[in-house]
Amino acid sequence: MRAKKRRLRRRDIVKDAIAGIVLGIESVPDGLASGLLAGVNPLAGLYAYLYGMVGAAVLTSSTFMAVQATGAMALVIQDADLASRPDPDRALFTLALLTGLVMCIAGLLKGGRLIRFVPADVMTGFITAVGVNIVLGQLSAFTGYSGEGANRVTRSIDLLRHIPQWSIPTVVVGAVTILTIVVLQRTPVGGFGLVIAVVVGSLTAALLNLWVDARVPLLGDIVAVPAGLPLPTLPSIEDIPYLLIPAVSLALVGLIQGAGVSAGIPTASGRPANSSRDFIGQGVGNIVSGLFRGMPVGGSMSGSALLVAAGARSKLALFVAGATMALVIVFASGIVALTAMPALAGLLIMIGFAAIKPSRVYSVVRSGVLPTAVMTVTFVLTLVIPLQFAVLAGVGLGIILFVARQSNRLRVRQVHLDESGRMRESDPPATVGVRQVIVLQPYGSLFFASAPSFERQLPSVDDATAGSVVIIRLRGTDELDLALIDSLRRYARSLAASGSQLKLVVSEAAVHRQLDASGLLHELGEENVYQGTEWIGKTVQQAWSDARRTVARD
Repeated sequence: MRAKKRRLRRRDIVKDAIAGIVLGIESVPDGLASGLLAGVNPLAGLYAYLYGMVGAAVLTSSTFMAVQATGAMALVIQDADLASRPDPDRALFTLALLTGLVMCIAGLLKGGRLIRFVPADVMTGFITAVGVNIVLGQLSAFTGYSGEGANRVTRSIDLLRHIPQWSIPTVVVGAVTILTIVVLQRTPVGGFGLVIAVVVGSLTAALLNLWVDARVPLLGDIVAVPAGLPLPTLPSIEDIPYLLIPAVSLALVGLIQGAGVSAGIPTASGRPANSSRDFIGQGVGNIVSGLFRGMPVGGSMSGSALLVAAGARSKLALFVAGATMALVIVFASGIVALTAMPALAGLLIMIGFAAIKPSRVYSVVRSGVLPTAVMTVTFVLTLVIPLQFAVLAGVGLGIILFVARQSNRLRVRQVHLDESGRMRESDPPATVGVRQVIVLQPYGSLFFASAPSFERQLPSVDDATAGSVVIIRLRGTDELDLALIDSLRRYARSLAASGSQLKLVVSEAAVHRQLDASGLLHELGEENVYQGTEWIGKTVQQAWSDARRTVARD
């Protein structure tokens, strides 16, 4: 039995090693491309893939979560305008550290529970716009011409107006890279297809640089690639105030994407992942990445899916991937420097197109006009304003949408009772008449935004109202805010002015205390506020019987 377990363990180690090598090699061009997408030193993307992945793997609960620089986060970094800082490189590393701290705090505060409040229509609009932004952001490197404009859309329009100024060799290299990716997508090479495509594109660039005068830019032309791993660096304290909003936006993007990985990638044990612990792990990954000159990172669905597809069995695969990247950086830096920039741009353009999911857009459109409008607004905002603000606007839009939906779902029904204790429901009457007993039951969320809707649905009190009793049953309501209490107070006073009264049936002691603290309990009279019990319907039956006696007596 022990020998069998050892064989199984040895087999798992081999599978982890293979999966780790696959991810490690694939992460080299991906990391460089992420740095290019962010508009920073491409090596920052490479170091982020290495240190962010290894640092996060220590604490994440998701066995196969690969924490790397993602396209959405790279675009937020690009819009943060780090070039305006005195030392852009240190500002980038400081941004990674701040992002990590925000993520760790969110994890410690159990922020994983808040992700469910981000609506699917907001996320669909945001992710679709991110895909479009990735494509538009790489057209300059793909064509060799830098368009002018206030944002990516206007720069892309300017670029299309100057097609004669494009660099043909640069376009050829990018096109060869894209064609190679398309051809290899449906072959058994899997994740290595992206690596092969960048290699083929870079070889094409090397040949073109020998034959034509217009030189295709290489990574080594832009930045020196050191033959070794980076030393730790200290943050730039003076840049912290400037970087706070981008850090919060990056944390939100990373946490949302990480939550998607937690939900979509199975754990080794089969149990659900702890999203709050994954937040902490991603935070640690960012801190390690920032200390070792990397850019901000988050849970990567593509990297995690590649790890699973390659046959990983445990977190060992992530550490093997990190070791593989380290070996490439140390012993093959000269080869890395020969990477063609348009080849990386072609890779990113394909990643951008992959992020656009027409099926998800169509599903939102089919769900109604309001979700479609929210998705469209989020999409447009993400295209035209800096991403760090678009992220916050999207989250704010999601909160407003949630409140609007909940407030519009409130319904008030009339409950009819008989002597046998049976109850039936109907629409409430339009007005309160003479010597009537009306029992009302609200359904939905009772809070400040639904207070106007609640008040509108109550039977109105007019000149014909006299000697009636209205009972509002608040069973299932565990809290009343000031807006609801004010609505009840106005209704009670309106009834009292017509010689009628309001009774309340509450099931939670907390609601009773709130009525007492607000003074409404005293105004109604304690005898008119009934405390519910575990027997469903018994208390409202008692209130109904008392109300009938009151009406008959009057």
